Formats: sequence, C-alpha cells, structure tokens
Amino acid sequence: MRVISGTCKGRPLKAVPGNQTRPTTDKVKETIFNVIGPYFTGGLGLDLFAGSGGLGIEALSRGLDKVIFVDRDMKAIQTIKGNLALCRLDERSEVFRNDAERALKAIIKRELQFTYIFLDPPYNKQKLHLLLQIIEENKLLCKEGFIICEHGVDVKLPIEIGSILQRKSDDFGSIGLTIYTKSDRN
Repeated sequence: MRVISGTCKGRPLKAVPGNQTRPTTDKVKETIFNVIGPYFTGGLGLDLFAGSGGLGIEALSRGLDKVIFVDRDMKAIQTIKGNLALCRLDERSEVFRNDAERALKAIIKRELQFTYIFLDPPYNKQKLHLLLQIIEENKLLCKEGFIICEHGVDVKLPIEIGSILQRKSDDFGSIGLTIYTKSDRN
C-alpha cells in the first residue's frame, strides 16, 4: 500500500495487522480520485470506516484541508495514527475510535458538512443504505460534495436518496464502487 499521488506520493502505508480489514486496491483508488478530483483546493473529508486511513490520506495528499478518520478497531486507530505521522499529516486530521452510527451522531452535533465522505464498511456488515439516509437527512454533504461507497458487487445501492443522486457505479472484480453527489434539483 502506498500513496498514489500528491504531496505524499510514493509514501508506503502500513496495513492494519490481521485480516479484519481490506485495503482499497490502487486500481480502485485511482478510479475514485479520477472521478472526484484528481486534486483538490481544500475541503473537509470523512473517512468513516478508515481501516489503515489510505483513502483519507490520499485525499489529504491531493489537497484536502482536513480529514476526520473513524474506525471502531483499536489496531486500525493505531495504524491510522502511524500512517498519518509517516506522511506528516497529523495536524490536518482528527482520529476517533467509534462505530459509524455513533460517529455520525457526534458529527451532527458539531454541525459539520463534508466535501468528501468515504464509506468502505466490512462487506459482510454493510449498512450503507442507512448511513446514506443519515448523511442525507442531516445535510452532512455540502452542495458540491461526493460520497464514495466501496462495497461487495452483490450490493445494489439506490439511484437516489433524497437530495443525493448516484453519479457512477462500477465493479472491479469482487469490489463494487458507487459514487453519489447532490442532485442538481436541490
């Protein structure tokens, strides 16, 4: 695993020990950032099932101002902090150990809105539809923002959830990728 592009290009990233997490492949990561970027002039990101922090770190490397990393596993939290330190991105990030729904409740209380939200939950425990509803109902995505969902290919997400509209859906072997933006109507 490595940072593909930006200020930290080529920096190696450590994986979370064990087999509980599945890092995003370089091919999928490249596709994601070609659709939503490839580079940014600021913005706030949320990496909700952060694992090693690879997606959020890639976004910071490509120009996001700040990313909030959330994972419920202590090994993942330690790995994220280590990877952020390796890339010297500690000051542009917040790292929290929490489950996704509770983390979103805390974010709602802070009245934050995100430019980029990365959702890459464990494939066998996905609640993407519920999480997308929470994000939409609480206006956590800013008008020009993107929600990036990585999931199993057997998962079919809705075309539209309130003001959030599916812009791209693709499969990469066993990996499904669905990207949402705000609808032009809203």
